[in-house]
Amino acid sequence: MTQYAMVIDLHKCAGCGSCALACKTENNTALRRNGQTHNWADFQHETSGKFPDTRYRTRPVLCNHCSNAPCVEACPVEPKAMYKTPEGITMHNDERCIGCRACQEACPYSKMEVKSSETSVISFNAEGESYETFYEDKTELIPGGTASGAAIAKLAGEAPPHRTRYDHPDYQDVRRGGITEKCIFCEHRVKKGELPWCVVSCPAQARIFGDISDPNSEVAQLVKKYKGTVLMPEKGTRPNVYYIRSYGVK
Repeated sequence: MTQYAMVIDLHKCAGCGSCALACKTENNTALRRNGQTHNWADFQHETSGKFPDTRYRTRPVLCNHCSNAPCVEACPVEPKAMYKTPEGITMHNDERCIGCRACQEACPYSKMEVKSSETSVISFNAEGESYETFYEDKTELIPGGTASGAAIAKLAGEAPPHRTRYDHPDYQDVRRGGITEKCIFCEHRVKKGELPWCVVSCPAQARIFGDISDPNSEVAQLVKKYKGTVLMPEKGTRPNVYYIRSYGVK
């Protein structure tokens, strides 16, 4: 059976953030009122050693689409809001979600320290935080000189103004408040034969996506060639996001 996976080549990754920006624009993830942000694609920045013998590493992180997904097991509703697709994607259904955050608590990767102030592997949209409320504000920064956020949204015909529209049976292009949400490997694109937008947008081609159950696929060949690693293998979750090679080192 198909098992979609992503390989991230740390030798090619420069930590530029294009993948995070691509994810945010494709999936319309929210900016928060308190200045925090939901990033389904985020980063770990690590510095090790002692000056002058130091090393620096940037490692992109996202939902690992685990084959043994604790978030799916923890979801208390039936049918489950967090579930696995036949192709191995860990999917989230907005309508079935009750906002209990049991999935977030169960996920070991949601406790990682990441760049944004809120861990982003599984995010929670509080009520009224499906997008930045600036786009409802009618206040002009310079009265008579600048447009308000509400005026910009009205002229664009969208809230948020950069909204990317797509259709999917399990999630809306802008999720509502009161639910959890996360990376879904851009399943609305994948089901049309397209790649996740973060993969397309990486200028270094550091992200590779495909069916790892096919030994002839590029992802399977790369994991085999470079002995791909996963985050927290000791947790037994069997992640399907793999890392190969080293940041800045052949």
